Amino acid sequence: MKFGRYGQLLRQPGVGALLLIGMVARLPHAAVGMLLLLHLVNELDQDWGSAGLVVALMTIGIALGAPWRGHIVDMYGLRRALVPSVIAEVVVWSIVPQVSFTWVLPLVFLGGLFSLPVFSVVRTALGVMTTGDTRRAAFALDAMATEVVFIVGPAGAGIVAVSLDTTIGMTGIGIAASVAGLALMVLNPPTRTGQPGAVALRVNPHEERLGAEASLIAAGPGGLADVEGELIVAGAKSTKARIAARGRGFRHKFGWVSASVIAVLIAAAGAGLLISGTEVGILSLLDAHHSEGQLGIVVLFWCGASLLGGLLYGSLDRRISPIVLLLAMAVLTVPMAFATDTWSLALLSIAPGMVCAPVLSAASEWLTDLVAEKRRGEAMGWYGSALTGGTALGSPISGATVDLLGANTGFVMVGAIGTLICAVALTAQQVRRKRARGRVRVLVNES
Repeated sequence: MKFGRYGQLLRQPGVGALLLIGMVARLPHAAVGMLLLLHLVNELDQDWGSAGLVVALMTIGIALGAPWRGHIVDMYGLRRALVPSVIAEVVVWSIVPQVSFTWVLPLVFLGGLFSLPVFSVVRTALGVMTTGDTRRAAFALDAMATEVVFIVGPAGAGIVAVSLDTTIGMTGIGIAASVAGLALMVLNPPTRTGQPGAVALRVNPHEERLGAEASLIAAGPGGLADVEGELIVAGAKSTKARIAARGRGFRHKFGWVSASVIAVLIAAAGAGLLISGTEVGILSLLDAHHSEGQLGIVVLFWCGASLLGGLLYGSLDRRISPIVLLLAMAVLTVPMAFATDTWSLALLSIAPGMVCAPVLSAASEWLTDLVAEKRRGEAMGWYGSALTGGTALGSPISGATVDLLGANTGFVMVGAIGTLICAVALTAQQVRRKRARGRVRVLVNES
């Protein structure tokens, strides 16, 4: 890629401001999960299993809310569509730290459901403000900014929790998210062709998928919740367009699903489980050592390693199975249980972090090759659902293990589950290949 394209992109009116506001708007969401966990455990005296369940509910809310909020942007325009999010963000996150655990559960789900749709808005706007190579540069720049956000956000959450208070932190998150929404409304970037600032036709399902994949690959350990919603949006739009064109033919709806596609979806679910489970494990271990304020050190090493691993994987000449990469990530997560302080935890997080982005990148690449282009948007939607399922399971599983067996054991549990998933998937692949070879031999002998 020619780096001059980035300069050309940033000189285009409105693009630099959109990228900057999008980056700042993601910061509250990058910090809220960590702050919520610390608030539940330290302020409400909840166990880690219950805290993980709450974070899972928020994740599910984000993933479920993304499609219909994207539809509202399409139907009513950006400013009207953002009003519910601007109100809900400040109301929900100001109330959550003031109520009992019973009320926290529905509130965080609503917070996720009405969370500011930053990913979808920024990605859609970039799609109509840019064209060709400039559009790819815009997607890449936005993806890199996302990775930086999910390094800084959790670090800031740990500092706020220790230096100030989780109540102040979550209230501040609600206010910041609402202000970011207002800034987007003031900027009012185009989301449809024909609007001021639009230079291209509305991004098509193929471009939606490319944008979703770019976010997925760059999200690393931190940003899966928002990216899952974007993937589901891409799938929903692709499916809607195809149904409108065909009218019927639902019996062939899942004809694109094969054993190999299922293996990729398993890899996505396993990656989500490992990442969310590791997040809870990191926070619980630091909390046990009263080192929550040093969370940023661990996140920097973990997410930074993921970004480096993604860059290295992208330079390889050959592909690696996402199941094999997931197996490596699962096995390398287990040694994090032997950490005794912040720095040993940070160093032990490098190895599994290095494999994180390659797992997501490989899975996305394999899915693209395995599924026909007319079905890829739908496949990416199911990919987002698989990620959501894995992410939602990882937090409570790791938290419950920590409650039962100690702060270090969450890594062992999610690593063991990930290893078991990979072993089953690899065994099934080998059995399928042997059967296929057997059928080939029979046909050859009969002929």
